[in-house]
Amino acid sequence: MTRDHEFDYVIAGGGSAGCVLANRLSADPDIRVLLIEAGRQDRNPLIHVPAGFAKLTAGPYEWGFRSRPQEHCDGRVIPLAQGKVIGGGGSINAQVFTRGAHEDYDHWAEAHGCAGWSFRDVLPYFLRSEDNSRLSAPLHGNGGPLGVSDPANPHPLSMAFVRAGQEFGLPFNADFNGESQYGVGLYQNTTRGGRRCSAAVGYLRPVRKRPNLAVRTGHLIGRVLLDGRRATGVETISGTARHRFRARREVILCSGALGSPKILQLSGIGDPDDLRAAGVEVLHALPGVGKNLHDHCDLDIIYELNAYQSMDRLSRVRPATLAAGIEYAAFRKGPLASTVVEGGAFGYGDRAATAPDLQFHFLPAAGVEAGIAAVRPGYGCTLNSYFVRPRSRGTVRIASADPARPPLIDPNYLADDYDLDMSVEGVRQSREIMAQPSMARHIRAEHLAGGRKLDSKDDYVRFVRGHGRTSYHHVGTCAMGDSDSSVVSPDLKVHGLSGLRVADSSVMPRIVSSNTQAPTVMIAEKASDLILDTV
Repeated sequence: MTRDHEFDYVIAGGGSAGCVLANRLSADPDIRVLLIEAGRQDRNPLIHVPAGFAKLTAGPYEWGFRSRPQEHCDGRVIPLAQGKVIGGGGSINAQVFTRGAHEDYDHWAEAHGCAGWSFRDVLPYFLRSEDNSRLSAPLHGNGGPLGVSDPANPHPLSMAFVRAGQEFGLPFNADFNGESQYGVGLYQNTTRGGRRCSAAVGYLRPVRKRPNLAVRTGHLIGRVLLDGRRATGVETISGTARHRFRARREVILCSGALGSPKILQLSGIGDPDDLRAAGVEVLHALPGVGKNLHDHCDLDIIYELNAYQSMDRLSRVRPATLAAGIEYAAFRKGPLASTVVEGGAFGYGDRAATAPDLQFHFLPAAGVEAGIAAVRPGYGCTLNSYFVRPRSRGTVRIASADPARPPLIDPNYLADDYDLDMSVEGVRQSREIMAQPSMARHIRAEHLAGGRKLDSKDDYVRFVRGHGRTSYHHVGTCAMGDSDSSVVSPDLKVHGLSGLRVADSSVMPRIVSSNTQAPTVMIAEKASDLILDTV
């Protein structure tokens, strides 16, 4: 094997976590690191324009995954966009920067046997990653690779939403990553200087020229190579060619909650029944691989406005669009500098909950994401909600031994009645917020209620089952812990094997009560210390 195919660490997946690890592990010039990504480079200008995410939730920069028919969502097949590009989801998402409640991480440590992962333990890694333009210690970092800033020139409709949330009874919250998430306000986002700051931009780009770091794009991971109980490298497919890359120290899977279990299963690591059904030889029985899949089930309500004022007026080439492009090119300001998802809130669906359990995102636009309904361009806005601690669990299974075939993904949305009840409550509260004076004066009509009024509990249930969708927050399929169903230990090593770790959102034993990019970056930051034994 040539030097070009032999490294100390091989990182399988160039998303948010992989970019973090590529940076941290290659900081030692004596360590050779390889980062492998199935997708392409992040050169498309739309990736770096904050508002450009609206054009990226379908197309060549995402995998095109679709769910199995959802038993509890009217049998619908739901698109599941996942980034297929350097930077992964952080290169195509709406850039919302939230960490979740402190209780989320304490629950990992206390209920799942994840020693070293309490909020007190992980906070230093959040701080290390962060370069916040407004906030600082003790709960925020400055000078880290990940740029975090406030919305640039928030849209008047976003400010109206914040006022409406207060009229509804939510307190104003200037920092959703502070002592408490509860309240309404504007989201901070992963932007710097009016441009997206993905992990590819913040972590990988500054170190791409390190002589001890190699990056391969367009390489699909076929399997992890095993020598007995030790991982020794990976096999990839690029075009019609197969390549093998050796890892002298470790292979680290960073392919996300849908990709990492797929790679393990293709390698003969997983539930024996799942492997045999796909025609894969069982090399290491680990029943938890691909189990425990969960995601936030998102519910959107679209509103038609009285006046031509929303950001979806930029969806077509018009004078306003050209003017916005010129303003952005010249000053990095204006509508294109907006992440679109500007306003947000955290509230309670269940008053007995110990932390907020509903999250809301307000968009001064409609039809922004693929598959979401629109109204007349320039006349739409959207409020979505979801229950942040779902109890429903699904699976990811390989369909065959062919790495090119997409996995069988069953998020099993709304299988638990409590999830359904909380989702209903989120929709009910969404409508109440939008009916408050500060928003109501802008609204002409409500849309996306299936053509029916939402009056009875049955009406709401039908709406939720008929319109629930992904929040792109898949986690849990290589869960961390010390139980028989866990896949990795608290040091992220795959149980029963050496030289193999997983470090991405798949290791979360339970989803955080927020968006998942910032926690995924934190996991990778901590993983780098675990790998280098500097904890």
